[in-house]
Amino acid sequence: MISMPIDTRATSPDAARRQRRTLATLMALATLAVGGCATLRGGHSSVVVTPSSAPASSSASASREPPLTAIGNRLQSGHYAEGEKALRQYLEQHPGDRAAQAMLRQLTADPRQVLGERWRTHVVQPGDSYSTLAERYLGDPNLFLILARYNGSTNPSRLRVGETLHMPLSAADTAAAVAAPAPAPAAATMPAATVRGTEAPAAAARRLQEESVSLLGQGQQQQALARLDQALAIDPHLKPAGTGAAALRTQLLDSYHERAIVLYRDQQLDKAIALWDRILAIEPDYEPAIVYRTRARELKQRLKQY
Repeated sequence: MISMPIDTRATSPDAARRQRRTLATLMALATLAVGGCATLRGGHSSVVVTPSSAPASSSASASREPPLTAIGNRLQSGHYAEGEKALRQYLEQHPGDRAAQAMLRQLTADPRQVLGERWRTHVVQPGDSYSTLAERYLGDPNLFLILARYNGSTNPSRLRVGETLHMPLSAADTAAAVAAPAPAPAAATMPAATVRGTEAPAAAARRLQEESVSLLGQGQQQQALARLDQALAIDPHLKPAGTGAAALRTQLLDSYHERAIVLYRDQQLDKAIALWDRILAIEPDYEPAIVYRTRARELKQRLKQY
């Protein structure tokens, strides 16, 4: 209790009133201080596991980070849209940066298609992060982003002890699939040689298509789709060689269309239109893509009017 005797010898009633107001203010401040301490003592937080490579807290240290590291930290904190925008801007200036291409693919590829449908459970332990889990189960800690998306995470930097995650069983070819070059921007040109030494783009695309058919014959459907995806990223006009390649191509185009439909329903129209553009670059007569791309463009125009 804070006491402050009122000086009854004050020379005027105004002075006595000022003293009483001062006493009331001090008592109110004391009450707030006690209440605040009680809140701090009674507060609690959930046990959260965070990656050891969390973003720097100060803007000064962040500004000293390499650009790609800073983008990776944004993505690790769950800023997917902001990180994707920064990543695409970075790739416009550094189109040959394979690490940036791989990061973009982690962010935009279908995790189930890349990592497979079969999984085992993992219960999060103290010290776990998506980076350490990616290293343990996929062989590369840099694959934390696609592993987080595989588990539906919107913030890869946060894991709770005791949480159950899905770890892919088919880790083979994961790093190769994710590291495949992203589709080149329309204005970019494909280098004269790619993939293997002096191998020309058309030859590389044909080889990858053959590998995809071989993987399909071995029962590795997801890896086959990922390999054909690489082939068509190099040469969208690649002709299917045989019924196996044609069937695999149809399945891949259908998966593109399904992803585009989800984006369309979420009103991510630019991404949906880009996927339908890609489908039609490969198969100009793919009718669902023609119909839905037209609808998406019309909806985009209507939204601009509001």
